[in-house]
Amino acid sequence: MDILEARPNNHAKHDEKLYRQWFEHADADGDGRITGNDAVNFFSLSQLSRQELKQVWAVADSKRQGFLGFKEFVMAMQIISLAQSGNEITADILKNTGLEMISPPAMEGLDEMISKGRRSPIKKGADSNGTSTRAQLESAQWFTSKSTKKASLNSVTSIIDGLKRLYIEKLKPLEVTYRFNDFCSPILTNSDFDAKPMVMLLGQYSTGKTTFIKHLLRTSYPGAHIGPEPTTDRFVVVMSGPDERSVPGNTVAVQADMPFSGLTGFGTAFLSKFECSQMPHPLLEHITFVDTPGVLSGEKQRTQRSYDFTGVTSWFATKCDLILLLFDPHKLDISDEFKRVIGSLRGHDDKIRVVLNKADQIDTQQLMRVYGALMWSLGKVLNTPEVMRVYIGSFNDKPINDVAIGPIGKELFEREQEDLLADLKDIPRKACDRRINEFVKRARAAKIHAYIIGHLKKEMPAMMGKAKAQQRLIDNLDEEFGKVQREYHLPAGDFPNVEHFKEVLSGYNFDKFEKIKLKMIQSVDDMLGYDIPDLLRKFRNPYD
Repeated sequence: MDILEARPNNHAKHDEKLYRQWFEHADADGDGRITGNDAVNFFSLSQLSRQELKQVWAVADSKRQGFLGFKEFVMAMQIISLAQSGNEITADILKNTGLEMISPPAMEGLDEMISKGRRSPIKKGADSNGTSTRAQLESAQWFTSKSTKKASLNSVTSIIDGLKRLYIEKLKPLEVTYRFNDFCSPILTNSDFDAKPMVMLLGQYSTGKTTFIKHLLRTSYPGAHIGPEPTTDRFVVVMSGPDERSVPGNTVAVQADMPFSGLTGFGTAFLSKFECSQMPHPLLEHITFVDTPGVLSGEKQRTQRSYDFTGVTSWFATKCDLILLLFDPHKLDISDEFKRVIGSLRGHDDKIRVVLNKADQIDTQQLMRVYGALMWSLGKVLNTPEVMRVYIGSFNDKPINDVAIGPIGKELFEREQEDLLADLKDIPRKACDRRINEFVKRARAAKIHAYIIGHLKKEMPAMMGKAKAQQRLIDNLDEEFGKVQREYHLPAGDFPNVEHFKEVLSGYNFDKFEKIKLKMIQSVDDMLGYDIPDLLRKFRNPYD
């Protein structure tokens, strides 16, 4: 069940030197990235038609990053070689092919061009995506530099770098001015943009969350504990690393190359219940998993956690690309804590998938009843008109219990498993699109936040009765939201939660808030209306 068909070597070793030489020649600026213009110039030597080369780029840049690293470049060369041999170019052209057996393609005049003069070679130290260390360091410096000098978007070589540039120059100033990080989400860092896609698993204890991750990895990971009792008592991030080790939460939160610095706001009590489990694994090169403590139910709910569990899950939900809610056929009740957790996922409905795990423990008739009961329970909690997608299966390494479910149930489980794996396969491919989507959502939220803060500042008296006026504004905050909505013609659904906003506002002096700076907000509007569309247009398929 190799969900990404990840292979450590995707070409013959004896071709490594040749492909490196070609990559260095094609990479015009030596930054470790083959951009659209680089590809158009280099791929034309293959003598394939423009339509064929368009398909080559689409398959090689399946993640839609807007550039090819070394691995993607080799993939493109292999597709070109197969196309030159008369094979039809499809999305799965390399899937069932012995990659080591594919010879390098014929590139007309390339040897002569290389002998006449090579271009700047790629710097040493490329990461798993083929991005050079130089390119990474340059974009990281944007977040630490105090210079306000703006750079043209023409200088960036990927969609993600373009978003970093836009964030620093246009969105971050608005967030800092109106203290967006105190109310909604911490200021973004370089590692937030470069992080791998994340999948979070939520559910009551013993619903198979840790086993699900082990099933996908086909091995255990450092710190994994499985049992019928609540064994996972902490948040564990399972990610790629050079060796097997567990890193404590306080250490993880201060590492600049990890996107978890925002978790420091939940305090030491949480960080002591947080750890990072690292191990070398081909799947973890594409996806990071977040294993969570079992949600408490029954009498155990009265034992308060020492940290804001709902707040932490909400923070991870913002960062994650997919959220799996796991249920057990024998644990269908949705406790108060689980209800709060699901409520905190509001706004991320498109990321949520429901998994009815361990379904082979009951027979087909019972399964039908359990499925209906689960849908009824979810309908009361989710409050959405759409039906939530529920995957049914038994995601562990044990063989399916044929006696209980019968031949029809076995076929159902296999199909459901294929559907869920297809969802997981799509995560790396859609990661760039998801990053853009989250960036636009954040920009709109920051803009509305700025309007709210500016409005509260405007409503404060100039001299007398400031404390009373501030308390009145907090008490009637829902009315003030309505005024802001009508004045600036904003959608009501984009406004933050009133009760949470009240809670945070109570610790501030409104008199120190900034007035509305229309020029700053216009800059964000221009970013949404012009800069981001231009960025996407620049890094679309170069053969379009």
